Amino acid sequence: MANDQDVAVGWIGLGDQGAPMARAIAEAGYELHVWARRPSSLEELRGVPFTVHDTPAALGAACEIVGLCLNVDDNVREVLTDGGLLGALRAGAVLVNHGTGLPAFARELAALAEPHEVAVLDAPVSGGRAGAVAKQLTTIVGGDRAALTRCTPVFESFSAKISHMGGAGAGQMAKLLNNALLMANQESLREIVRVASDLGIEVAPLMDLLRSGTGSSRALESLGHAITPGNAEHLREMQLVDMEIFADAVAELGESVRPFTERAVDGARALPELAAQVGWFPFPDPARGGTVRDRSGVAGGRGRPRTDHGPAVR
Repeated sequence: MANDQDVAVGWIGLGDQGAPMARAIAEAGYELHVWARRPSSLEELRGVPFTVHDTPAALGAACEIVGLCLNVDDNVREVLTDGGLLGALRAGAVLVNHGTGLPAFARELAALAEPHEVAVLDAPVSGGRAGAVAKQLTTIVGGDRAALTRCTPVFESFSAKISHMGGAGAGQMAKLLNNALLMANQESLREIVRVASDLGIEVAPLMDLLRSGTGSSRALESLGHAITPGNAEHLREMQLVDMEIFADAVAELGESVRPFTERAVDGARALPELAAQVGWFPFPDPARGGTVRDRSGVAGGRGRPRTDHGPAVR
């Protein structure tokens, strides 16, 4: 089935990240089928061909691959059970959960689908809405490799990188580790800004230096691009939700992981403060040897577009 664009791909979840992912699938030539709780969300797909279904079950009966991009595990469970999606999928179909959630739920989902002969992949994505729009997401996959091989051409429509991390739940765990590291790095940045300010160092030229130096990170690159004073409060709340999921996922490790978890939570909680301190700084002047970047983080003349892998915006 690889490279066969006659494959019918179903999609549920047309939020900030899910809508551009679905759009990319249609733009790649796949037959896109959608179901939406709110008809208004279909406006995000204006200009590309798609078929709307009245229920998740009707969508499932029409598709060979179904992607879900919902905000919490409970919503996924509701669509699968109360919505009738799982029971409607044909034997041999692949169900893909692109939302960020608990690894244990990913394993539960695989077990629920097994009697229906439906393969399940947990495939959360990193890159936020900007990465989805640019078709430059990183897709982090757990589950059967054969199922991933079938879905890879579809994933490639919105991904710059696809990483298979192992069995069911491994994609979710890797995504949670990625998110937690981002937030811990935000806390390190906040501390560096405080130290620099105490020393009388101007923050703007320091940030410009650090973006080009060995101390750079995606957390730093995202500031002023994917993360701004205008959206930091919203992203803070989403990051704190992600850290609640992370804490649940690593609870079995006990006290050994607590210092790191607390540091990452502090980084999420203080994101608006950090965004206000850093703000929107001018980009380097190319006449002085700098690299011009647009607001999406694309470095001009330096190869393929680079995505700002900001917070987990679903």
